[in-house]
Formats: sequence, C-alpha cells, structure tokens
Amino acid sequence: MADSNTPSWHPETLAVRQALPRSQYGEHSEALYLTSSFVQPDAETSAHNFAHPADGYTYTRTGNPTVTSFEQRLAALEGAEACIATATGMSAVLLMCLGLLKAGDHVVCSRSMFGSTIKLIGTDMARFGVETTFVSQTDTAAWQAAVRPNTRLLFAETPTNPLTDLCDIAALADIAHKAGALLAVDNCFATPILQRPMEMGADIVIHSGTKYLDGQGRVMAGALCASHKLVNETFLPLIRVAGMVLSPFNAWVVLKGLETLAIRIKAQSANALQLAQWLEQQPQVERVWYPGLPSHPQHELAMRQQGGVGGAVVAFTLRANSLEQGRERAFAVLNQARLCSLTTNLGDVKTTLSHPASTSHGRLTEEQRQAAGIVQGLLRVAVGLEHIDDLKADLARGLAALA
Repeated sequence: MADSNTPSWHPETLAVRQALPRSQYGEHSEALYLTSSFVQPDAETSAHNFAHPADGYTYTRTGNPTVTSFEQRLAALEGAEACIATATGMSAVLLMCLGLLKAGDHVVCSRSMFGSTIKLIGTDMARFGVETTFVSQTDTAAWQAAVRPNTRLLFAETPTNPLTDLCDIAALADIAHKAGALLAVDNCFATPILQRPMEMGADIVIHSGTKYLDGQGRVMAGALCASHKLVNETFLPLIRVAGMVLSPFNAWVVLKGLETLAIRIKAQSANALQLAQWLEQQPQVERVWYPGLPSHPQHELAMRQQGGVGGAVVAFTLRANSLEQGRERAFAVLNQARLCSLTTNLGDVKTTLSHPASTSHGRLTEEQRQAAGIVQGLLRVAVGLEHIDDLKADLARGLAALA
C-alpha cells in the first residue's frame, strides 16, 4: 500500500516520474525488488515494523518497494490519496466487497458490468447475505429508485464492456452520498488519462492493470484507489491476511507500462474513432457503439467526462434475423481475421477481436445477456496501434464473407 504525495505535474509527467526515491545505487529505471522478505537491523526495529507495516518492509505480502512505486504512481494519476495493489482486477473487486460489505447489506450495481463482476457480486456475495439490485447503466433515476436504507455501495464501470455505456459519475456520487453509501467506479476503459472519477465524486476507483495500464498483454494486476482511511483501515488489514497481493515482478512490468500510457491511449483512441466511423458505413453492420461518435446515445456525456476522447474500444452488431444467425455471422467475421488477435483481453497495443456472448459474458444466462445488450451478433474491437488501413482491411475481409 502507498500514499500519494503528488507533485504538481501533468499526468504525462506523473506517469513517468512518480515513484519511490532512488536507492543508494542511483538507478534511473525503478528497481525490481524480487524478495519474499526483508532483513531487519535489530529486534526492536523488527518488532516495530511488523506492528506498523507502513514504517518499514518486512514481508512482501505486507509490502514491497516495487509494489509501492506502482501504487504511488497510480494514486497520483487518479488524484487519489492512496492506492493498494492486488493480484488481478477481479481480486480488487473482491477486496472491495469483503472490506465494505457484510450480511444484510445492499448493493446497487449496473447490469452492464463485466460478466465476472456480475457473477461475483450477484451470485457469490449473495451466498454471504449481501443483496444486489442490478439497474440500467444509463438510467440515473433507476439508480435512485433502487437505493434502500441498507444500501452501502453503488458500483459502475464507465464506459462498460463491451457496449461502452456511460453513467453520470457526479450524479451517482450525489445519490450515493445522500444515502450514506459509497460510489465505486471501474475506470479500466478510460484510464486516468481520459477520466478521473474521484474528481467527480467517486470514493473508490478500481483498475484491472492487466489492460491499458500494462498495455502489452504481459501480466495480470489490479488496484483500488481511495482515501487514506479506506485503504489503511479497511483494505490493507484484509489484504495482509488474505494474500491477494500483486507480485513485485508484475508491479514492475505495469509500472513501466504506465510510462507510455498517455501516448498509447490517445493514439489507440484516435485509431478507434476512425474505425468506428468506417464501420458505420458498412452495409453488413447494423449498429456501432463508440462514445466518440455523435450517434452514441451518451456522446455529450462522454465528451464531458472523458476530455473529448472516446476511448479505444468499439463494439458493433451485425445484421441478422435471429440469435442463431447472429452467432453464425459473428463467427464468420472472427474466422476471417488475419491481423486482429482473437482474444478476450483488451488494452494491448495489438488489436483484439472478440465475441462477448461466448467469451467474456459466456457464463451469464441468455436472459442476463439480453438484459445487458449482449446479443449473439455483437463483436468487440479493442483497437491497438496498427495502421488504421490495415485494421479496416482485416475487418473488411470478414464483412465481405457475409455478402
């Protein structure tokens, strides 16, 4: 865990410079501390550090300098007081739920969340007496109506995976705080380069560092950004015993990934806008979802919340007369891809192409998928850094197979 003492630098500078001070060796690149434990100079210091983990390193499950550097950098980028790193993005969600919720508590959650998040909160947490109401991502009135006296948490990701639906972060923060609840926002798609939810009132920001923060598809990582109080008093004691910590090596990899985050997300978003505009013109495509398009139902909100940038994920639906035909046509496009990688991960510099209904949302029931808008003819493109003409040609090959 690390607190952020943030210099008054721009995000691009923070992403390169914010970290622990250099060691006595003066390394220019942040050091990788691959060690499970730390030798103590004497018994008194050892006793103190074990009792006060923030004062000194003892065991990597409770703290590691490389992990601290990553936490400090991400906290600075999000404008958060503190950050705690986890093994994966889903372990960050689990840490939040275990830290904040108990039997009898109630959660209001977007029904358009990542499939694993829906299962964790709606099914697994229900086994421990936590009840969840799933509401429309975009209907602020539905969020308000779902709040109960025992509501402890409102949870949304914005934009969503894969339909890029948005929520009004400031409006949800107001609803949560008036109810005595907290607002958590999954900021995976936008990243702190495009969107800083805490500046709009969010209490917790969640990241899957596996995605854009790394940017190369190399390792798994997760993080929670929040106040000193939440991190130090709620999440840190729990993660110390639960052990869902980020490994030093993975922390170092994502720390290096953050250095290029700003230029990557802006370049990938520029590619995504061009691809979305092109897809709208293709006769085989029924609809395109991309916040940067004027046709997106929340385009104005996206431009306001995300600094005028639509992000790097585009979703589109193929024309089909039935669920079966939609799936068949989607698979035909996937199987014609030669450049785009068929994988469910996103955020890489390599463009990925996926069929959400059979992959990321495949464990949901058809009823749940329909409620979330995940139809069988839907494809998601997480746009990378290849030349836009090559990306268009790769998708054009698949669309031509449908003619």
